[in-house]
Amino acid sequence: MKEHYRRWIHDWEARMTSRDNNRVVRPFEWGLDWTTRWPGIERFAAPQDQNDKDAMLQYMSAVNDHLADNSDEFFRYTTPHDFRVEHRKVELFHTGSEPPKKQLKDQWGKFLRFTSPVESPYPENNCVNARWFPTKGHRAVVLLPQWNADGVSQNALCRIFNMLGIAALRLSMPYHDIRRPAGITRADYAVSANVGRTVDATRQGIADIRSCFDWLEQRGYSRLGIVGTSLGSCYAFLASAHDPRIRVNVFNHASTSFGDVTWTGQSTQHIRQGIEPVLTQEELRRVWLCISPIVYFDKFKRWPKKSLMIYGRYDLTFLPEFSVQTAGEFVRRGLDTTIKALPCGHYSLGETPYKYMDAWHISRFLAKAFAV
Repeated sequence: MKEHYRRWIHDWEARMTSRDNNRVVRPFEWGLDWTTRWPGIERFAAPQDQNDKDAMLQYMSAVNDHLADNSDEFFRYTTPHDFRVEHRKVELFHTGSEPPKKQLKDQWGKFLRFTSPVESPYPENNCVNARWFPTKGHRAVVLLPQWNADGVSQNALCRIFNMLGIAALRLSMPYHDIRRPAGITRADYAVSANVGRTVDATRQGIADIRSCFDWLEQRGYSRLGIVGTSLGSCYAFLASAHDPRIRVNVFNHASTSFGDVTWTGQSTQHIRQGIEPVLTQEELRRVWLCISPIVYFDKFKRWPKKSLMIYGRYDLTFLPEFSVQTAGEFVRRGLDTTIKALPCGHYSLGETPYKYMDAWHISRFLAKAFAV
């Protein structure tokens, strides 16, 4: 019976993963034009010949080691000075290959906008967008939905948080929905076969998250938390590991290495196809070391935090073996963490009945964590 259930979930996951046929296999790029933006990199001499794999791999590995060791500097940012709240029409910004079936529950909403502290070459991406779900009180969370989420994904969670007396900022991550550059139909630039751009997108995401907390503090919110799903979970962990204000954490799907997830995940095989002619899995792990959560557990434990980690036992995108390793790191370090394994996969976590299980665990955890 258990094996039959596993096959059923895996078949369902495969169908949901393959329903979008607009994924693009992009060619591998080292992305050296992005590395020049990072602090402290001037001490490393970039190879003149980017076709010299050994030299490039040595350079990118040294850069990643430096950034991981000096991550407080790497993720440092300057608080924006142009925070503003806009009341405008709600849009989907769908990323799939099929027209969206969902109906908008509300036509207008409040959105926090500001200029990202990390500049990219794309003006659309540099204007941060976060849907604002306010409540009275001092408790607030920043919510980061999954990779390629459309403009309204996980808004229902924010409304649940409001019922618990928790305000929510639902952040559009770099290169997502309204922040997508012209001509791009998916959030390809957030995670791609361009090594440097993927690192820079992550760095920008962390700066944007922490800027949201600056704004929340300016509004009088003093008890702060974060909720991240999939790629958003990775960003959430990195932000929390570098910001003492984030005391309550929800990691909805969690894994160890950014490179391992990209290499083995069912939904990122088109990215692997672009990378595999040049790099192995071990080499990809090295060049994306500085954006891998597993590197930052010691920094995460610097400040007291309460965390909830949720993963799917049958996940084909964040393989369960990686999630179990992550859970083990929380336990080994004695961190205040609740771990829940749900009988579903990555995509099915967003489907009935599993999305209700997920929402129940998250809301119950937040209510208790913020009550202390």
